Amino acid sequence: MTAASPQASALLFDSAAGPHLFVTDRSRVYGLERGVADELAHRLAAACSAAEADALIAALTGVEQPRVMEQASVQPPPLRTLSLNLAQACNMACGYCYADEGRFGGRARSMPLEVARASVDRLLAESAPGEDLVLGFIGGEPLLNRRVLRATVDYALQAARGAGRRMRFSLTTNATLVDAEDAAFLHEHGFHVSVSLDGAQPGNDLLRPMRDGSGSYRRVLEALETMQRHGRPRHLAARVTVTPRSGELLPILQHHIGLGFDSVGFAAVLTSPDPSLAFDATDFDGFTRQMVACGRQALQELSAGRCFPFGNFETAMQEIHRGSHRPYPCGAGAGYLSVGASGGMYACHRVIDEPAWAMGDVRTGTDAARRARHLTLHQVDRQQPCGSCWARYLCGGGCHHEVQRRGRIACDYIRDWLAFCLSAYTELAAARPDYFSAARQQRAAGADDARANTL
Repeated sequence: MTAASPQASALLFDSAAGPHLFVTDRSRVYGLERGVADELAHRLAAACSAAEADALIAALTGVEQPRVMEQASVQPPPLRTLSLNLAQACNMACGYCYADEGRFGGRARSMPLEVARASVDRLLAESAPGEDLVLGFIGGEPLLNRRVLRATVDYALQAARGAGRRMRFSLTTNATLVDAEDAAFLHEHGFHVSVSLDGAQPGNDLLRPMRDGSGSYRRVLEALETMQRHGRPRHLAARVTVTPRSGELLPILQHHIGLGFDSVGFAAVLTSPDPSLAFDATDFDGFTRQMVACGRQALQELSAGRCFPFGNFETAMQEIHRGSHRPYPCGAGAGYLSVGASGGMYACHRVIDEPAWAMGDVRTGTDAARRARHLTLHQVDRQQPCGSCWARYLCGGGCHHEVQRRGRIACDYIRDWLAFCLSAYTELAAARPDYFSAARQQRAAGADDARANTL
């Protein structure tokens, strides 16, 4: 049983724990008696008005449904996270790479130390007093410019102390260049590291070859062994890019968990220079089925008290438990910006060097007017059909870059995945209430920060 209220202010659903009502605002979940749930389903199916549905839901939950009031203008918050494109170049040749091997349609280049230091200064200058800040390193492959990475971390720590801020660090890498000194450095400075790896050796090497055509899988395993010997980062995640050719996901998930990652997450390709590697609308039924199979395995393992770090599932569990209410899909253009090798600032790391997404320069400051315009136009209640979707405050409207390039072809998948996650949440909360302890939520928040608000 599933039923959405008019204007999608709530969703009625069943799980093994019984009937429940998900209230869109603040992502609240209520258990219902069967008779009440059946009556509510009947009333919603009778096509009552939005006002009548809200009144009925309020009578059941004691919570009035606020009507959305669009703001005339949304002002950007202080900066909290910057990602630095240290190397707009890569030593790999992945066929699906939206970033043109890190070049973003231009020439290969590396970020000078002067630009990296100016980025740190800009983050400190435009952040709130006492704020915990995140400095991310990304590419291309950022370890092609490891000298600037290390010097920037040293500079950022000193500058942050002087400014009364705390600075944390993340790295997104293909891991093929990690050496013993890198491992020790990442460990010493408490990095959150995300490694791109697309499955076991045959599948990964087909999708992620080196520039010379050789495979990358063995190099990544060597890097994992190096980090195990010389220093493990604070959090080590695997990012699996999924194409229509990736095959079944559960074996990939189990393989990566077996490699010792703290978290494993999947991301479907929507924008690719090779159209055959990008999802079309017809590919999402299979993707949904596979994601739910992974989610069911995670639910089974976690309910039994065993570790099963499926990142997409665990993030959804914590978001629902916290009552997330996201008017945007990520921090792009808000608390998060990305810096190109030359110092230009952009809404996120996916749109480097695209003038339409430019948001200032590290030397002169952020462009508050452009950021405000971006945030005003992309608020989820202003988007269509987002404004009438029950999942809008868990989804936030979808990746800005992907929506611009491909439209909203993933909406049905997102709703189906989140509907499964809501059902799983009620079952996990009943079986393992300790799973949602404060300590675990704190760890989950730390992992979110490591992704530099680019979920």
